[in-house]
Amino acid sequence: MARESFDKEVQFLRMLALAGGAYSRQQFADRLGISVHTYDKTLRYIKDMRTMLSSDATDDLAEGLRYNHYESADPLLLFLFRSKSLKDSESVRLAVLIGLLQGEALTAKELLDACSDSMPSDYACPDEKTVRGDLKYLEEVGVIRRLDGGRPYKYRADIDLIDRLADEELLDLYDYVDVMANTQVPAVQGYLLRDTLKKALTRRGYGPETFDVHLYKYHYHTRILDEAHLYTVFEAIRARRKLTFLYLSPKKGKNYASKNTNPLFERETEGRVETTLPLRAVYDHQYGRWYLIGHSPRLGTMKYRMEGVTQIALGDAVDAETFDRRLEAVEQELEHSWVTDTHRRVKIRARFYNPGRAGANFVRERVAAQGQWGVVTDESDTTFLYEIEVNGIYEIKPWLRSFGSSCEVLEPAWLRRELVAEWKEIQAYYEPVREDL
Repeated sequence: MARESFDKEVQFLRMLALAGGAYSRQQFADRLGISVHTYDKTLRYIKDMRTMLSSDATDDLAEGLRYNHYESADPLLLFLFRSKSLKDSESVRLAVLIGLLQGEALTAKELLDACSDSMPSDYACPDEKTVRGDLKYLEEVGVIRRLDGGRPYKYRADIDLIDRLADEELLDLYDYVDVMANTQVPAVQGYLLRDTLKKALTRRGYGPETFDVHLYKYHYHTRILDEAHLYTVFEAIRARRKLTFLYLSPKKGKNYASKNTNPLFERETEGRVETTLPLRAVYDHQYGRWYLIGHSPRLGTMKYRMEGVTQIALGDAVDAETFDRRLEAVEQELEHSWVTDTHRRVKIRARFYNPGRAGANFVRERVAAQGQWGVVTDESDTTFLYEIEVNGIYEIKPWLRSFGSSCEVLEPAWLRRELVAEWKEIQAYYEPVREDL
């Protein structure tokens, strides 16, 4: 993924996608903890990047922000990942190296000589150390591979799979990746692969009508943006390494805190610096949120919303025994969590009502698909019971409420009373304001 942090751009896009035109420039800047000048500069940077990466010259940022119920998240939310937030010279240099290695296998010195002829005139030619560093990075992320043989090592673009596929096979692969990227999590790597396949099909003469076969719903903007940190978290879990980051709680109303690099313009940081041993990444399908579950020596199990994590960095490693012990403890705490709740365990009994009309029983199907470890028991031809023990009610409560009149909570009694009071409050909002209605 990105070699440099782009927390500011991620939070900027999140606010644009969720708030749209609801805030003024000053309100956007205050929310991000930056100056209006920095806001304008960031907006110009994103617009320029959008223009550079868009195949349609008329496509603008407003079009990418406009919500479409059936549109994939691809237009706006992924161009930041495609750009990798690299420096201009770095992005140009990597593109030149990949282009050269697609045609033939080359050594680092051969690439250095070829770069002098291929680099644009307004960019300096890299030195050998820079080229070797780029090759190491590209090999780590799987873009190129080092060929067998002795020194000097030769490298080649790793595109054999695509080149060997027939047109029909490539189309089938594209359709599969398209479906999986839009319906599974995490999604960003799938979108990037889909983009690569789309370019390969375009080179073979296939037009835009080939790519718009499927329509999708329920794309959460935050789901895509939060994956900026997800792969760093996965890497830390695999290596049993701690993470250090600046955490800005979503409850505080601040989305970003700039680094104090200029002593003349230092400001007090809104967030808090956290060091935790990451153990699990949990996705909440209800709200499209990622959570980081970790362990703190001082506070024990900690839960963080991924959208509040900024300036993330890998820390020291721990031994396997310590990691396994912490992981086992967290798994026991989360065993009966609907998502991440670790409150006192509660037994919930609810009655669900089947649809009155003939056809698919979408209520039963949804409970069976989303009800996790809950037990479903038929009660009559028109109703069935659902029982589950869960840590707390705050995460399962919105799910039960989303069924409307098709769900009646039976136990516990206090939860039933809470839901009755909430429905009465909602009903009051829709009561007629005129007495003659």
